[in-house]
Amino acid sequence: MKDQSTQHDVVILGGGPAGTTVATLLLKYNPDLKVLILEKETFPREHVGESQLPVISQILDEMGVWDAVEKADFPIKLGASYTWGQDDEAWDFDFYPAESFVDEPRPASFTGQRKHTAFQVERGRYDKILLDHAISMGAEVRQQQLVGEVLHEGDRITGVVLDSGQTVTGRYYIDGTGHAGLIRRSLGVEMNAPTELRNIAMWRYWDNATWAVKIGIGGTRVQVRSLPWGWVWFIPLGPSRASVGLVCPSQYYKEQGLEPAELYDRALTEQSEIASLLDGATPTEEVRSCKNWSQLASRLVGENWFLCGEAAGFADPILAAGLTLTHGSAREVAYAILELERGNLSAKWVKNRYDTNTRTSIQQHIRFAQFWYAANGRFTDLQEYCSNIADEAGLKLSPAQAWRWLAQGGFTTDDVAKVSFGAFDIGASKKLIDKFTGDGDGDSAEDDYQITKYNVYKLNLLGAKKDKVAKLIEGRIDPVPCYRRGPIVLPMAGSYKLIHDVLKKTADAKELVALIQSSISPETEPTLQTTALFSHLQALEAMLNDGWVTGKYDKSKPRLRLDLSANRLFRKSEQGQVAIKQSKNPD
Repeated sequence: MKDQSTQHDVVILGGGPAGTTVATLLLKYNPDLKVLILEKETFPREHVGESQLPVISQILDEMGVWDAVEKADFPIKLGASYTWGQDDEAWDFDFYPAESFVDEPRPASFTGQRKHTAFQVERGRYDKILLDHAISMGAEVRQQQLVGEVLHEGDRITGVVLDSGQTVTGRYYIDGTGHAGLIRRSLGVEMNAPTELRNIAMWRYWDNATWAVKIGIGGTRVQVRSLPWGWVWFIPLGPSRASVGLVCPSQYYKEQGLEPAELYDRALTEQSEIASLLDGATPTEEVRSCKNWSQLASRLVGENWFLCGEAAGFADPILAAGLTLTHGSAREVAYAILELERGNLSAKWVKNRYDTNTRTSIQQHIRFAQFWYAANGRFTDLQEYCSNIADEAGLKLSPAQAWRWLAQGGFTTDDVAKVSFGAFDIGASKKLIDKFTGDGDGDSAEDDYQITKYNVYKLNLLGAKKDKVAKLIEGRIDPVPCYRRGPIVLPMAGSYKLIHDVLKKTADAKELVALIQSSISPETEPTLQTTALFSHLQALEAMLNDGWVTGKYDKSKPRLRLDLSANRLFRKSEQGQVAIKQSKNPD
């Protein structure tokens, strides 16, 4: 006989980063909620997916767990080093300039430069830190609890049955079970996966490995190295521990007829640079493997349930965006439930917003992954594979076409105040396109930026309607005014609002830059001042691309110039930070 449990407000399936992020933020902003996490395993447990992006640090700080993660002494990730594209030469992509990174004792605080870095984490320790923190916030956690059945009436979940026979009920249900997708599968939600982006991953962990790059105290870069038939990652996880993995197309793996461990060993034999980091190192366990398909659920929300993390979708690990999508979508779910509880916003609008924004974000990451693979001239054994990806996506590898294709999803998905799509801002994206389709050195040409063609800019709100989008802040989804033309939106927040307001005062490029600079606090350190200035100018670039701004060239005035040689996100050697300058001559 089934034993009916006490009613919970929120039942979360899965105790990984998705589940703990939802639970922690719910309880931070509404401590009266009864939140239950059901986890089939006992933590700590090993899990792949160790490399993070800086946006996660902001979410960890909001959760109140950043300090605990920092105290765990995980390596600080400043960026990554790649061999990818048209040649064999390694190039670096840094979130924060390595030469500007200042040594400081650890554990450090979440201020200054650390707001622009990420972690490389041992998932066993990392996930347990998050789970313990959720418990400290008031979440009930049951480990070794396997869910055997999801009960539902139509699209409404009525309970979940544990393998013990007990039925657990709640008002909201969250699927944070990763690829298992328990709720997703039970309700028959389809997964859409690009047929030509189906890979397999193989990995193992090593002790006494050597860091390829050491930056300050605990700072480093992930190493990514292409093979003719796949790519290898090297992720430092501690002073001597590393995760080393291989990704290749599943079809190629089948054709080789080798066991995962055999193909993994072959990869290390062929990739001597990574192999040299393992001289004297010892593997701590057998080679593991799993399918690694980019995919996206057809819908992420129902009558009383949400999908988040990998249950919602997954983008190829070449972008290191797995945990970013997981934490980000989980944060969105928490905010959605908090607003549904308040009842001040339309429930339909809150749910549709989560579904649309999260699906768009995942799709943009998948689109970026398709571009990476299609553009990798080093995949000599996989040319047909890359060609099929390009054909399926309708992608022609010219810079202009690639830019239009990547930007189709718009520039405001994850945060209405920031200019980005996928995990990259406009500057990084243009540099990627140039690296893969241009001269091969990653130096985005000044002419790649539309704003440099003009020196007079005017707002163009013709035909736009006033509407509202949302900004997530302190547990609330705050409606933000915006202008809308069909699917294209101009939020009145962050850099967009600043550019909008500045253009209300002046159309002149020189005056525009001066006004932007005056908006940046003089107390901000110089490196971050330059970064902020360039971020605001990227908003101008996005607004020009989307038609919110028109440009004109007046020969009597200097044009806006971007000194892109001063700092290259993609670079062969250490150089300075991005600088902005104006031409001294009209031409």
